[in-house]
Amino acid sequence: MNDVRAPQTQPADVTQLIHVARQPIFDVHGAVFGYELLFRGSLDEVEASQRDISATSQVIVAAFTEFGLPEVVRDRLCFINMTREFLVGDLTLPIGPEQVVLEVLESITIDDEVLAGVTALSEAGYRIALDDFVWGLGHDRLFSIASFVKLDLLDGDLSRLEETIAVCRRYPQIQLVAERLETEAHVAMAERYGCELRQGYALSRPHVLTTHTLSASKLRRLELLALLHAADTDMDKVSDLICTDPALAMRVLRASNSAAAGLPQRLNSVPQAVVLLGIAKIRQWAALMIASEVTGASEEQLTEALVRARFCHRLAPEFKVVPETAFLLGLLTGVADLTGMPREDLATQMPLADDLAGALRGDGSPLQRVLEAVEAYENGDIPVVNSVALGSAYLDMLRWSNKLVSDVAD
Repeated sequence: MNDVRAPQTQPADVTQLIHVARQPIFDVHGAVFGYELLFRGSLDEVEASQRDISATSQVIVAAFTEFGLPEVVRDRLCFINMTREFLVGDLTLPIGPEQVVLEVLESITIDDEVLAGVTALSEAGYRIALDDFVWGLGHDRLFSIASFVKLDLLDGDLSRLEETIAVCRRYPQIQLVAERLETEAHVAMAERYGCELRQGYALSRPHVLTTHTLSASKLRRLELLALLHAADTDMDKVSDLICTDPALAMRVLRASNSAAAGLPQRLNSVPQAVVLLGIAKIRQWAALMIASEVTGASEEQLTEALVRARFCHRLAPEFKVVPETAFLLGLLTGVADLTGMPREDLATQMPLADDLAGALRGDGSPLQRVLEAVEAYENGDIPVVNSVALGSAYLDMLRWSNKLVSDVAD
């Protein structure tokens, strides 16, 4: 029981592969300025098969709650394509403006509603980029608030390139991004016109990042969204619901990473993460998860992780450990086992309290001994635990988990 690393086996079918492509954007010196994050439906997909709400939602959910933004772009900016729904506020962005550039696609009609929405996003601190700028589509209405204008040097209308650049130079805050540079001639053109930033196959092709993620329950997310939009939202019920869905809990924990970054106290329970994020942010993330349609696992397949978490909660007092912290440890290790992810990685990827991180690394603490006792029972070795009938307790946990499945499915 000393080795707390999850078994290195193929992930169970409760998981699915998710993919995000990132293409570097370079400055004039060849240094990486930022990355454009691109939807990919499969590992071998060369170009995005979608540029709709689902694609944008999946990119955001994957980058911020699956990989983690530091893993994807480090301290650089990330450029993300936006659909009309995000720009006008029909779908709220749950991510802050610190590292994000919102790309207004050339296919979006710039009417008064979009103009007002993009202006509000700019005033909130988001940087705005105009993608594949073309005269005559009305995107020049956004020049006064845009930070970047992207020029397609492969298929764009080069007959008006000089005019476009001249007009953009009237706005000192605009940086020009020469994109789709596929030949040395394109690179030379970007240099000749003084484009501050460059992007394209001649410099670097998109690199696809892939990871296993735990499939989330659509029913559970819909239930959560309904609860979050109730007249009097009950934070305890929200926490309880999130705790019953390992996939949701993991995403809430990862989403709280940036919010917890500057705090002296790190997370030691799911309810703490819920309070830290707040109802508004959790509501936004829940809506985005539904829009992303990242689903697929049956509830029964998640029972084992839930039972372990609940069993850790039940045994925690015997080891003088906070039950909520033990529950989170059981949940995290259950998810790690399902996804084939080393437990030590969870300790570094989430804003966890020192005792939780230490237990994930196998520090021999009372918290880790709770987990050892539960795992011993799972493996058929009955540990000695005072005053707890492990067999009946485990059956209680199993009944609890199965009831959750039944309640949500009904």
